[in-house]
Amino acid sequence: MDTKPINPLSKHFRRPEIYFRLPSAGRYWGENSLDLPVTGEIPIFPMTNADEITLKTPDALINGSAIVNVIQSCCPNITDAWKMPSVDVDATLIAIRVASYGTNMAVTSKCPHCGEEHDYEVDLSKTLENIKCPDFDRTVDYNGLKIKLRPQEYFSLTKTNIVQFEEQKIMQTLNSAEIDEEVRSVRLKESMKKLLDLNEKLLVDSTEYIETEDGSRVKDPQFIAEYYRNAESKATKVVEDRMSEIAVEGALPPSRMNCSSCDQTYEMPLEFDYARFFGTGS
Repeated sequence: MDTKPINPLSKHFRRPEIYFRLPSAGRYWGENSLDLPVTGEIPIFPMTNADEITLKTPDALINGSAIVNVIQSCCPNITDAWKMPSVDVDATLIAIRVASYGTNMAVTSKCPHCGEEHDYEVDLSKTLENIKCPDFDRTVDYNGLKIKLRPQEYFSLTKTNIVQFEEQKIMQTLNSAEIDEEVRSVRLKESMKKLLDLNEKLLVDSTEYIETEDGSRVKDPQFIAEYYRNAESKATKVVEDRMSEIAVEGALPPSRMNCSSCDQTYEMPLEFDYARFFGTGS
């Protein structure tokens, strides 16, 4: 029987550089999308040359496929990154950058006090340590109902972002003076319909279940969508308010900077432009 020859260079193939604990601790993942070790930590490999090229492909970045391919390349325990909860995406990408380039990342920041720009280094390991998973166990109580929220899957989040991006371009076009008023009116109605549908989809995708007064839990997305379409506006408002709070709870922690010109300190948010974030190693 022929056996495949062993590559004498295999011992030089990439190895895990760090082990990383997901903010979600493995919760909210789609079925068969994550092989979580008993330790709760997944190995993170550095990027290959192909991974770096993938992250420089604009179309692949927009539709999410670049991020999915790189995550699955560098995190073998993640078998379907489309199903990963949104709360784990940025943290996982930061872990991949740390594994690929080290913990320090060079940034340029403008001091809000004196306006001077300076170069700094951000310690991404500290950023990872301080990322928290929002409290999704706290239900939204309204009119006898208990609404249990959950993070969107990356697939759903990507589709939402694509629609928002396309609608922004449409709205910019509609502001052009060259467009016929009748055409503008038709396109505006179409755009508003898409945005309303998008908002409904966001609410449904972010809802795990709605518990009624008798304790039964409604999980069917069609029933949940029908509820949001027919509920009074106050109901959706309290849900959207809680979603906004969750976004703040799960936001990447800012870095504290000290300006060498005026000796003032300030907080700098970590910008997550994927192409630039992975563009340089230091």
